[in-house]
Amino acid sequence: MCGIIGIAGKTQAVPVLLDGLEKLEYRGYDSAGVAVITDDGTLRVEKCKGRIAVLREKTDEGAPITGTTGIGHTRWATHGEPSDINAHPQMGQEGIVAVVHNGIIENYRELKQSLERSGRVFQSETDTEVVAQLMEYYYDMYHDLMDAVYAMLSRIRGSYALGILSSDAPGQIIAAKKDAPLLIGYGEGENFIASDVTALLSHTRTVSYLDDDEVAVITPESVRIYDAGRLPVTKEKHAVEWDVSSAEKGGYAHFMLKEIMEQPDAVRRTFSPRLQDSRIEFEELAGVPDLIKNISRIYLVGCGSAYHVGVVGKYMMEKLLRIPAEAVLGSEFRYCDPIVGPDTLVIVISQSGETLDSMAALREAKRRGATVLAVVNVIGSSIAREADIVIYTWAGPEIAVATTKAYSTQLVLLSMLTVYFAEKLGKISSEDYGRYVNDLSELPGKMETTLGNIGNIQKTASLSFNHDSVFFIGRNLDYALGLEGSLKLKEISYIHSESYAAGELKHGTISLMEPGVLVVTLATCSSLIEKTWSNMVEVTTRGADVLALTTEDNVSRFSEEASAILPVPSTNELLQMNLNIIPLQLFAYYVALNRGCDIDKPRNLAKSVTVE
Repeated sequence: MCGIIGIAGKTQAVPVLLDGLEKLEYRGYDSAGVAVITDDGTLRVEKCKGRIAVLREKTDEGAPITGTTGIGHTRWATHGEPSDINAHPQMGQEGIVAVVHNGIIENYRELKQSLERSGRVFQSETDTEVVAQLMEYYYDMYHDLMDAVYAMLSRIRGSYALGILSSDAPGQIIAAKKDAPLLIGYGEGENFIASDVTALLSHTRTVSYLDDDEVAVITPESVRIYDAGRLPVTKEKHAVEWDVSSAEKGGYAHFMLKEIMEQPDAVRRTFSPRLQDSRIEFEELAGVPDLIKNISRIYLVGCGSAYHVGVVGKYMMEKLLRIPAEAVLGSEFRYCDPIVGPDTLVIVISQSGETLDSMAALREAKRRGATVLAVVNVIGSSIAREADIVIYTWAGPEIAVATTKAYSTQLVLLSMLTVYFAEKLGKISSEDYGRYVNDLSELPGKMETTLGNIGNIQKTASLSFNHDSVFFIGRNLDYALGLEGSLKLKEISYIHSESYAAGELKHGTISLMEPGVLVVTLATCSSLIEKTWSNMVEVTTRGADVLALTTEDNVSRFSEEASAILPVPSTNELLQMNLNIIPLQLFAYYVALNRGCDIDKPRNLAKSVTVE
């Protein structure tokens, strides 16, 4: 993995590929490359370790490389260290086939050994080279490219999004997909493949999404798609409504800062269409009005930040619905033998809608008979297509690897679902319902107020960036929030950071408290303020520095012990986390900025994780 683009057109391909790869930089990568069928019919590959800028310099912006059909890739290493040789595209030894690949070929070792016994010599450590070598092996056998493709696909196991070029088929790209995102873009006299629509926005907004086991043949004039049995498939075309400007920085230093500042509007886009005449209405649930009445157990499944949203959702749903709810990591759901049946609702949360672990959890839940509701951002994504019900967050494209606005829109959507379900079950009074709707309407304004405190947050970060170890503590929803605050800090600043339930300090973690340690105390759950304050005192008496995040009416209480305070406005308990997360996101951003980190593209991380 991580980013794929391909073009079959009538203009020079490499400049288009380089521009597209730059649009995919946000996904995270360690090397990049392009392959083109040149005007003289040969297959030319240029690739290197490092950023797209290095590849641009190496290829002189693509100017001297002729050819109108090509594929490009940004690689995030899974098999083999980041290097020029291991970068994609990978070629077969005869130089007839070049391949770009997202995913993992699980049986690549046995295939590689078999091919080596037949005389094939491998150059890289990648699993992807097996695809190219296997393609050439079968092409030598059958002398037909599509026969070779299907023979190759029948041998490999695992996940893949493939873009394949052959010097014997100029003007043509072959694409194949299983458990990794891949889409087709339609243009005038040119057609495309890409792993993400952002790579294509400047060329087309008309796309189709490949389904698993489908193979596509793309030329400048046509797109032909076939199923696993080589029968033609007719695909629905979708119009992408995102503006190109949504994938640009718009004057901000980093996409992450831009997306933090966009959160009030993103949250407004999430709830406004679903708030009608002071009532929460989900058009997506119109066909299943009694869904929650038939549910006796809820699982909230996600990975990373999406899992943290699920932890918040667990607290909210159990409190209001009085139905057992459990937040489960997508990577663990299949392996814990979950108690799932027809009376179970599994809510799968994913920004990209392509997270492989979450996709596998979705399929396991459906296999066991559960109803699956997906909360995703990307229209037409794999999770969206396979879920029984899909509710889009409408956050818009998120470019920074560290999620911000996608997290916030997932939060507000889960709180709305909780209140919606609570009313269906008669578990919320009309007064509390009306109060929530009013507070929801006021939330974007309060988020803007919180963002207005950016100067204080920036100053606090400038005094904190040299800490080597940071702990987040909180109780109940504040503990759930701390998981995300800690993740934000560690993933972009590379500071060791952990989050703990504040009541657990005395069970071991307090042994780590000493001068030089920073403890971020989260204290906004009104019923637990005194207990959290006591936990804060426990760490200050042992010499730790404390940064306290609390509501404006509790600032004086915490200022006596804390080194610094991040105040937030008060709001409905079900919406408070949407305000609390903003200072933590900005704190992480400015700490990383002070440390000179690559904020939008943190090391070793990818935006859409399509491997196990």
